[in-house]
Amino acid sequence: MKFMLMICDDEARCLTPDEIAADPAHSAWTEEMTRRGVLLSGARLRPSADALSVRAHGGEGVVSDGPFMETKEQIGGFVMIECADADEAVEIAARHPFAGHGVVEVRPVWSEARVERTRGA
Repeated sequence: MKFMLMICDDEARCLTPDEIAADPAHSAWTEEMTRRGVLLSGARLRPSADALSVRAHGGEGVVSDGPFMETKEQIGGFVMIECADADEAVEIAARHPFAGHGVVEVRPVWSEARVERTRGA
C-alpha cells in the first residue's frame, strides 16, 4: 500500500533542505528506508508564506496568499512510501526525525483501481 507522510513542524524552526541533508538522523532515516525499499519519493516544501490558496467561487478561481489554515505547525514536506500496511506506515513515520518535535500525518493513497471502482459504484 502507498502512504503519504505529511511532515508538519513549527515554521519558526524551519530548516533548509541543506540543513536537513546535513542532519545525521535524517540521513540515517533516509538510508534505512531506501534499504528497506519503502521510500518512493519526498521533498521539502517552501515556507507557508510562499503558498497560494486557490478556491473556485462562481466558476472563477480566487487566489489568496498563504496557507489554507493559520496554525503554528505547517506542512513543510512530504514523503511517499509503499509498505505492507498501516502498522508499518506508522512505524516508519514514528522513526522520521521530525516526529520527535513536530507531527507526521500518515494518509493512505487511493490506488487508481480503487478510484475507478468508486466512480462506477
